Amino acid sequence: MAPQDFQGQPRLDDDALRTLLRELVAIDSVNPSLVPGARGEAAAAEYLSEYLRGQGIDARLEEAAPGRPNVVALLGPRGSVSAASAGEKEPRAALALLAHLDTVGAGDMKDPFTPRECDGRLYARGALDIKSGVAAMCAAALAIELNAIPLARPLLIAAVVDEECNSIGTEALLRRHSAEAAVVLEPTDLRLCVAHKGYAWFELVTHGRAAHGSLPEEGRDAIRMMGRVLGLLEALDRKLAQQPPHPRLGHASLHASLISGGQELSSYPAECRLQVERRTLPGESDGEIEAELRGLLEGLEARDPAFSATACRLGSRPPYEISPEAPVARAAADAIRATLGTVELAGMAAWTDTALLAEAGIPGVVFGPRGRGLHGADEYVELNSVSACARALCHLILGHCAE
Repeated sequence: MAPQDFQGQPRLDDDALRTLLRELVAIDSVNPSLVPGARGEAAAAEYLSEYLRGQGIDARLEEAAPGRPNVVALLGPRGSVSAASAGEKEPRAALALLAHLDTVGAGDMKDPFTPRECDGRLYARGALDIKSGVAAMCAAALAIELNAIPLARPLLIAAVVDEECNSIGTEALLRRHSAEAAVVLEPTDLRLCVAHKGYAWFELVTHGRAAHGSLPEEGRDAIRMMGRVLGLLEALDRKLAQQPPHPRLGHASLHASLISGGQELSSYPAECRLQVERRTLPGESDGEIEAELRGLLEGLEARDPAFSATACRLGSRPPYEISPEAPVARAAADAIRATLGTVELAGMAAWTDTALLAEAGIPGVVFGPRGRGLHGADEYVELNSVSACARALCHLILGHCAE
């Protein structure tokens, strides 16, 4: 049944959606890779899987790392994920909906896991990023299930762990599941995001020579050497800002993140370490960026034989871009337009798991509710936008998976 043949959208239970969202944000799921000793996602995952099973959706826990399970459900043909044996590849879904269960630390947020509703907004850690998306995708799937709409092709929904750090949840999911297309739920202000930046992390080390502070002829100051490096990095960032911008993502950027060096006040520092982040645009490669940084250091060495430095890459994630004319982008735009009356295409400065899906051959878009205070002390989501998000996802499911 195509969307135009279905007599109206399936009924979506707004009260149940908001109750699920409140229950999810009340569960502390701070990422333990970010905050040592944090509780992690297990309790939230267990609650969500039990909730879905109680509503007739056969969800299960799939461990991405010890004590850190994804919640996965496959609806439609061969829709019982529990039927597959361990390690067996699941049927390829027509559409996958993904959102993450982990949150960043509570910081100085007051009562971060006590949901507070005011003026149509829900305040709590994770309310916007992105338990609202988890609740929306589950509500959309439940609307299909509870209205007994038959699915001709499988729908995959997944609430994954660790997106805020290393994305081990999505990496684990992709080892077992695949899909023809995907929507990654992130806060987008109900805009359809078809591009996002990537990032690359590097460590630069200047090498001096330790000596007593009273013996300048014997010492070599590694921290002062790093000052020259910082000046060149500032110039490089200005250069990036002067280049033609990406139409949806703006400019690439570079910043110094962490610095350390020296032994004690009375000694010349033998070493200074600087960790930098380079935000990348589609078309840029890690190799080119690394070569550019190494070129800066080599230029300093050529001008001053006493200067010595090395660089290494710490990690990276690729940028992502999909044509607005790609089938999943067009289908998502149609679903959003049918729900909201209009659709706005956009890009995201932040990285998302969409890039990992693309590397696995799954084209995707990013979409999610509206709110403010990401990772801040006053994080909130606009509740009406969560309902609108769920309705748009419902429409998209009908187009991709219904008979």
